[in-house]
Amino acid sequence: MEVAGKAKVLVVDDEQTIANSLSWILEKEGYETRAAYSGEEAVEVAQAFAPGVLICDFFMQGMTGLEAAMHLRNQHPFCKVLLVTGHISIAELSQQAAAKGYDFDYLAKPVNPRVLLDLLRKLLRNP
Repeated sequence: MEVAGKAKVLVVDDEQTIANSLSWILEKEGYETRAAYSGEEAVEVAQAFAPGVLICDFFMQGMTGLEAAMHLRNQHPFCKVLLVTGHISIAELSQQAAAKGYDFDYLAKPVNPRVLLDLLRKLLRNP
């Protein structure tokens, strides 16, 4: 979803520094962002924020990034999802999501800001 032409992006990582840094980078590029630090908090924030894009770490305590992404996609069907991981192969991640009927995009950690911004622009161009 967008407000006044700005894409709304929810950034989720249990490492607060990472979530806050990515959120700050995206804000500097004109995106409206919110940061959350757990899958559970992401679900709660998304209810009021209604993001157009979710950028979420895969491995977190409690609700995983995949679980949070599936929940958000069910609540906000047009929300684009970008799962980020440094612990598991992207192919394995893709297989786990596909087995549950979801097709998400993936990015390996450490996140290069330019690569993230390019991928985000690509996600927002595709319906």
